[in-house]
Amino acid sequence: MARSLKPSLTVEQHVELLRRRGMSVDEGLALQWLSNVSYYRLSAYWYPARSMDPRNIRTDNFVQGARFRDVVDLYESDRKLRTLVHDGMERIEVTMRTRMGELLCVNGPLAYLEHDRFRPKFCHSDWMKVARKRIDLAARTNESVKHYKYEYADKYPFWVLAEVLDFADVSRLFEGLPARDQRCISEGLEIVPDLGQLSLNQQRKVKALPPLVRWMEQLTVVRNVCAHHGRLWNKKFTPAPTVALRTQREFNGLPEGQSERIFGALTVMAHLLRMASPGTSWPDKISQVINSDFLRNPLVDPAAMGLPNNWSGNF
Repeated sequence: MARSLKPSLTVEQHVELLRRRGMSVDEGLALQWLSNVSYYRLSAYWYPARSMDPRNIRTDNFVQGARFRDVVDLYESDRKLRTLVHDGMERIEVTMRTRMGELLCVNGPLAYLEHDRFRPKFCHSDWMKVARKRIDLAARTNESVKHYKYEYADKYPFWVLAEVLDFADVSRLFEGLPARDQRCISEGLEIVPDLGQLSLNQQRKVKALPPLVRWMEQLTVVRNVCAHHGRLWNKKFTPAPTVALRTQREFNGLPEGQSERIFGALTVMAHLLRMASPGTSWPDKISQVINSDFLRNPLVDPAAMGLPNNWSGNF
């Protein structure tokens, strides 16, 4: 039998509920935050402060010393991180569009229309349906799309199409490229695993599907979380393999096997942004937020972000 939904509470009732459960609450601060950021949204950030019962299950009560102010600080830290990640994703997306366009356009500006230009298992027709929808939607306001629609009989070179694709579209198209093209783009971004450190089976896997492909999948998820104002702290993402990347010095801090916490994505993003924008301050800004905001908060366990025990403190 389905359980009944909990009744809705007022902001004042939520403040009282938090106090009954053992949280120290500054009423003025709580009224401000709960009026503008919902109780439900904030609850993900006070989750670690909920006590454990003898069965190792979280209770509704809080551990001694739990403070609403720490919850607010953690929420703000996550918002800062999300803003920086979203900014970094923009530059990575533009870089991937550009490098894929250069490769595809070697055979002409419309080479992306040729299904045999991609892997046999790539559903090119489905991808093209999505691309067509992007074009149709953009045609209402995008002057470049309007121009090619009327002047070139609805034919769009890749460099025009690329401007209306989203990160997921770019990621899926990258996955559909033949391995040689994926390697070409990966190597241009200095992602070159040392095959000599891998077993023969691992070498075959890397040659068949370069690791950047799966990392683009994870970055797509991370990017979508940011776009929808979701939580990056203490969240698991689509796992991405680390065995091949760990053969490079830049990535040897990644966990063994696979990475599913935000630290892995930040590590890969930092590398890609250094390639796309030499001298970028983005890695330093991310390090600052982690060290000065997250790690000073009593609610934060470094493992919740995937930080290794021997992390240097810099990306």
